[in-house]
Amino acid sequence: MIIGLTGSIASGKSTVSKMLKEKGFPIVDADKIARQVVEPGTSVIKEIGEHFGDEVLNEDGSLNREKLGERIFKNEEERKKLNSIIHPAIRNEMIRQKEQWISNGANTVIMDIPLLFESKLQSFVEKIIVVSVTPEIQKERLIARNKLNEQEAADRINSQLPMVEKEAGADAVIDNNGTIEETKMQVESLLDKWDLKP
Repeated sequence: MIIGLTGSIASGKSTVSKMLKEKGFPIVDADKIARQVVEPGTSVIKEIGEHFGDEVLNEDGSLNREKLGERIFKNEEERKKLNSIIHPAIRNEMIRQKEQWISNGANTVIMDIPLLFESKLQSFVEKIIVVSVTPEIQKERLIARNKLNEQEAADRINSQLPMVEKEAGADAVIDNNGTIEETKMQVESLLDKWDLKP
């Protein structure tokens, strides 16, 4: 079974992903892949440099995420352009990794995709788990984790689909407002319920 794992920024999706990994489930991590496809020398980074200009690249040819982030966070058009450059490369690599796990005999593959709904990747997976938190806790955690002010945190949260919409599209919701232990119990009961084995 191919399971999509998603959430919103600072919802605790990575925590749940780690729990599943510790249980031996293979994880295809879209964020990790997103970093790989923009490594210096890749065709993706060349195209980003051509469109956004050299100021979004560091001297060593790597991506200057801060500069690029400033360009796209408030500019819908630029964000769409960036996505049109990197998403196809990410998708191809995700599919390649998933196929590899399956051919190596995995029963269940977890596709960890932060923007699963935003990128309309529901067809990639058979069931969807959404890791959810209240907007208040989400904002608190994001400010603490990324050292942002209230407005910056709000901008980032608002650049994604509202949590309620993600929950509506989920086959299961993990409520991550409580302790790590409580989250872990929900993960374990879901694995039992769906009878998932690595």
